[in-house]
Amino acid sequence: MNLSEKFRALEADNAPGQEVRQKDDDFKARMLGNIMSGAFVDFSHGDVDAFPPTPGSSKAWSDGFEKGGKQAYTEYRGEAQLRERLAARLGQFTGNAVSASNELIITPGTQGALFLALGATVTEGTKVAIVEPDYFANRKIVNFLGGIVVPIPLHYLGKPSENGPDLSRIEDAFKDGAKVFVFSTPNNPTGFVYSPEIIAAISELAFKYDVTLIVDQLYSRLLYSGEVYTHLCACEIRPENLITIMGPSKTESLSGFRLGVAFGTSWIIERMERLQAIVSLRAAGYNQAALDTWFSEPQGWMEKRIEEHEAIRDELLTIFRAADFPVATPQAGSYLFPQLPPLNVELHTFIKLLRYQANVIVTAGTEFKPSLTNSIRLNFSQDHAAAVAAAERIVKMVEIYRR
Repeated sequence: MNLSEKFRALEADNAPGQEVRQKDDDFKARMLGNIMSGAFVDFSHGDVDAFPPTPGSSKAWSDGFEKGGKQAYTEYRGEAQLRERLAARLGQFTGNAVSASNELIITPGTQGALFLALGATVTEGTKVAIVEPDYFANRKIVNFLGGIVVPIPLHYLGKPSENGPDLSRIEDAFKDGAKVFVFSTPNNPTGFVYSPEIIAAISELAFKYDVTLIVDQLYSRLLYSGEVYTHLCACEIRPENLITIMGPSKTESLSGFRLGVAFGTSWIIERMERLQAIVSLRAAGYNQAALDTWFSEPQGWMEKRIEEHEAIRDELLTIFRAADFPVATPQAGSYLFPQLPPLNVELHTFIKLLRYQANVIVTAGTEFKPSLTNSIRLNFSQDHAAAVAAAERIVKMVEIYRR
């Protein structure tokens, strides 16, 4: 793969959040103006004005700033005492002890952690099993690194007992030489949470075939009523090589601080540190201090945030299902992934029409699986009333452009 091909593999044009930054004046000029009025809603990411960052995060950052150079120039893995505190909290949360010195690194966001983890384990020709649909960067980073993507289908629109990744396809991929498996649970974009049985099966298969697992648990704190979560790192039988990625950017609205963590197998963490030392040196030093608010929010704060998100989720589901849009009920996280009926314009054109005629931005389903030209992703971590009104406008726009 030459350099041009490597960078084409990154396909940034339709990435989440990119739509709002694109200036398509020619397309806009052809529009007759907004067909519908309504507040602008950007479903490509969460609204941190509607759901502000964790209480105390600004003061924690300020305290870090006051420390000066000691905080600004931490170790590449992150400030040592902070890692000790984080390791204790992550160990308690996951049920598996984490060594602050050998098994934990603070990164510039979970996106940074993902790049470092894949960069530490994937090279030209490495076969990497990737769930589809799943986080858009998984496939792009593997392609950029010269790896070979082995797609694993995720079933998410059937009965609960039928949903999940195809375990037989996972084992076939491992038998065929896949050496890395990357996936998210809760799944981005569907909100599907892998059951204890599925997690145990994946862990045992990876152990059997000596496969490195990279699991993105970014939304594992935002679980809805009655849902349970299984941490892969706490499985009784688990592979020797395992990296778990988490961070406070979404549920806790600290996305502006660009903070993530990765923890797991020490030799992979060491490689990630070496790569980080070249790419970014460290997660921003002053920002690291805000991690002290993570897992230490005021009593009831997380429960209220979950309750508010669940209420928005349920109202949007009612709107889309009334319009006969197939859509799974997210078990966790803040994403909806509805299917659209056949339209008389292609998906990316429809997304532009939503932006210019309805003041709504969504992310194309093709970001999460290239063949999903009939799906859109919405981050419903928004002002409740504005999100409902925007969802109603999406339904009206579909009616206008329905084939």
